[in-house]
Amino acid sequence: MEAAPLETTTVTGSLSPSRAGDFMTCPLLYRFRSIDRIVEPSSPVMVRGTLVHAVLERLFDHPAPQRTLEQAVSMVPSQWEQLLVDNPELIELFEGEAGDADRAEWLQSCTAFLSTYFAMEDPQYLEPADRELKVLHELESGLTLRGIVDRIDVAPDGRIRVVDYKTGKSPRVQFEDKALFQMKFYALVIWRERGVIPTLLQLMYLGDGQFLRYEPDEADLLATERKLQALWAAISSAMETGEFLPRKSALCGWCSYKALCPAWGGTPPPMPEVTAIDGTPEIAGPLP
Repeated sequence: MEAAPLETTTVTGSLSPSRAGDFMTCPLLYRFRSIDRIVEPSSPVMVRGTLVHAVLERLFDHPAPQRTLEQAVSMVPSQWEQLLVDNPELIELFEGEAGDADRAEWLQSCTAFLSTYFAMEDPQYLEPADRELKVLHELESGLTLRGIVDRIDVAPDGRIRVVDYKTGKSPRVQFEDKALFQMKFYALVIWRERGVIPTLLQLMYLGDGQFLRYEPDEADLLATERKLQALWAAISSAMETGEFLPRKSALCGWCSYKALCPAWGGTPPPMPEVTAIDGTPEIAGPLP
């Protein structure tokens, strides 16, 4: 893996759930992704999740009677072609003599996740208010919260359900709070922007057909806001000192940056020079 060229990075104050999660998992991971911007190689598992999300998003373009499993499965090839148009480098996932067969098997594997989705809910009875919605809110402190919500359902009486699809398996009970952090983040932004606390946060795990549901209240979201402010203070401090320390965990085995990590005998690239705008440092530019 090659490091990004050393350069000055202009920063503004913003956080997404994924970047906040990176820092909580490992400050050095946050640095590699958000400051060094070292590109990670795509994997078939990761891209399959993107493809399944795309199918479920576009499925609701069809009239309700046409939202069937057969329709969803038929959309997989065309959505894969669209992903290739948007990200031509993904063609490298299936190269060589066995590439065609591997790609066909990989596309077929999406069917299992779609089948599980239809066993969990019937999209013919749903009319989402928003899909792949970009949410954005600036807190009074100047920190901007941003992200992309898979789906928002709004009931006739105004109740809001925030839905997120996961192609992995549901977490064990002791890890549910970590899984819900992303959803509380979205709920906080929606509350601050719309003045309404979402009634239900719903994670749908297509890997094993399980739901993780949570009903947030004002105390939950205020606590989430305080957590994000504290997290931002820690990130800002690391920005000032340049010290983004590695944190070893079981997740290290899946980390793309392990070879650059000093905890595993690696050497990080030189820290880019980071400048601040209005005293609120954070990486600017596209966020996942």
